[in-house]
Amino acid sequence: MNRAPDFNPLARLYRWMEYLSFGPWLALTRSAFLDQLSASRRALVLGDGDGRFTARLLRANPTVEVDAVDASSAMLAELLRRAGPNASRVRIHRADVRGWQRAAPAGEPAYDLVATHFFLDCLTVDEVQALAAKLRPAVSPSALWVISEFAVPPGWLGRLIARPVVAGLYLAFAWLTGLAVRTIPDHASALRAAGFTLQDRRCRLAGLLVSELWAAGPPHSHASPPEAHC
Repeated sequence: MNRAPDFNPLARLYRWMEYLSFGPWLALTRSAFLDQLSASRRALVLGDGDGRFTARLLRANPTVEVDAVDASSAMLAELLRRAGPNASRVRIHRADVRGWQRAAPAGEPAYDLVATHFFLDCLTVDEVQALAAKLRPAVSPSALWVISEFAVPPGWLGRLIARPVVAGLYLAFAWLTGLAVRTIPDHASALRAAGFTLQDRRCRLAGLLVSELWAAGPPHSHASPPEAHC
């Protein structure tokens, strides 16, 4: 297992780096399914960076409680700061997600929400597979998993624009944080193998950014596969 990247130096700059590179689009991608999470009571948020999604989730859902896991102590501190008056509903865990194990008190309910926003692309295919398999028994039968990721769409747009953008991002984060991963993993196959089903999929910037809603239960009825919506 490669050493976890060090995001501590970027914690205070992360928001501005994001806006300077992609404007509001990453924030919009994270919040694509926020209105469908009002029934969640126990959320596991992995690698939320400076905590902007967690803060929005806490404001939108006044009853949800969050376990936030991140290897960066500075990012966790930012997450708590952004949570503000809702920070009492957050438990932070400073850990590399790849080795983290939930130690739930007896009687504590399973997670009914998992959130990974621009985080799975920091893992290898094997690591995403191991994570999905580990989380499946830790979530309720009706749990949701929301995902935001970069993607390389097919065709000339993917070859000429998306692929160089993604490659440039990996090089930048390799230099800034020591990130060892260089390619976007196939998280969809890993989630399906672990028993999750894709419920909805939305794209932005012509498919460079993708929001997905997965469920631990069977898929809802669709006129067409969710992938076709992009």
